[in-house]
Amino acid sequence: MTPKITPELTPTVEELEAQERRLVFRRFTHDDAWALGSLLVELARERQAPVAIDIHRAGQQLFHAALPGSTPDNDAWIARKRRVVERYGSASYLVGARCRAKGTTFEESSRLDPDAYAAHGGSFPITVADVGVVGAVTVSGLPQLQDHRFVVEALEQFLGEQV
Repeated sequence: MTPKITPELTPTVEELEAQERRLVFRRFTHDDAWALGSLLVELARERQAPVAIDIHRAGQQLFHAALPGSTPDNDAWIARKRRVVERYGSASYLVGARCRAKGTTFEESSRLDPDAYAAHGGSFPITVADVGVVGAVTVSGLPQLQDHRFVVEALEQFLGEQV
């Protein structure tokens, strides 16, 4: 008998928005970028995840790592997903989910160059309390929902340790 595979539940727009409200930094320094990036690398190594990881703040790359199995294509996806966060101030997966909830696609509704922008999961805004979005943490290499969940898990762990 073949085991039944349960499909992964897709989060709602409301659930995704709640993640963004919850995952807010008090501050975000170069050292924070290093610590968060290092945590992502550690988690990825534990899972043997073939990902590339990137953290940008105010237009500057503060952290980048490419793990075994990742490719130059992952860096291109990172740039495209990060641009969505920078333009819309929301997670790349959430931007795509909002379009899907309206019965359209990001490509159709945004009219932006798909070679420059991708509303696929994996880039999450770095939001500082009383400041707003200052950057993005991005992962590429897994299916888009897994990329998104991986970043959220690391942010939850990182911010939980700061309390």
